[in-house]
Amino acid sequence: MHEKPRIVSGVEVVPLCDAVGPMGESLRRPLDETFPGTRPALWERTRAEAPEAFGPDGEWVLHFHCYLLRVPVGPTVLVDTGLGPDGSPASSWAPTPGCLPGALEEIGVEPGSVDTVVLTHLHSDHASGAVVDGEPLFPNARHVVQEDELKWLESEGGGVLDEVVNPLREADCLDAVQGQASLSDDLVVVPTPGHTPGHQSVVLGDDELMVTGDVVLHPVQLRDPAVKYLYDEDADAAATTRAALLKRLRTSGGVLAAPHLPVPFVQV
Repeated sequence: MHEKPRIVSGVEVVPLCDAVGPMGESLRRPLDETFPGTRPALWERTRAEAPEAFGPDGEWVLHFHCYLLRVPVGPTVLVDTGLGPDGSPASSWAPTPGCLPGALEEIGVEPGSVDTVVLTHLHSDHASGAVVDGEPLFPNARHVVQEDELKWLESEGGGVLDEVVNPLREADCLDAVQGQASLSDDLVVVPTPGHTPGHQSVVLGDDELMVTGDVVLHPVQLRDPAVKYLYDEDADAAATTRAALLKRLRTSGGVLAAPHLPVPFVQV
């Protein structure tokens, strides 16, 4: 389903809820293991301030958001494509199949009308919805990925490479970039490495809005950006990236759009 949009610097930003739920058993851990080194007092504060991020047994409940950005006299940009359908690379651990196509239909957006798809990174919960039944779901879109992310994934292999990246390549839909790249006059992608080597975020204007993928995963990291995540490829680099990004947003008064937080927009 879609949620209430925001207009930021003239751009309509529509959060699309792909799924809600805890990680599957194969990845689920106690929170103090998933975010190692956190103090009990920090968890108590976070539970009080963001109770919707926790299930009845205290487990982490993830929200899986994608974001559609409608730029006036410019491109329609989708940031991330979610979990994908049953049988996708994410289906072994995701709480449910993704429902991105239905959310787009609710707002009257045909997949063929999307001009650009930005994949913040190539984890299965952010990229699997780009390809359905072996074909790109967004056939007319350039799919923007950092070159460093592709190199990393190629060294790792796996379902996202075989079932998402290679079909996008074969359809000539994949656009590998190096470093900052422009999507429109006021919209750019910027490297935000750590969670994965080629992780990137989307920045609107002078930091009025940042769609940040997995730079910030849980509300606990808003309270202490130094909190690390078990599944970061480079936890130290991720913490450095997170602290710098949040500092930029606090300086600008901008809006954070982070896919796994319980609310789609946060004024940090």
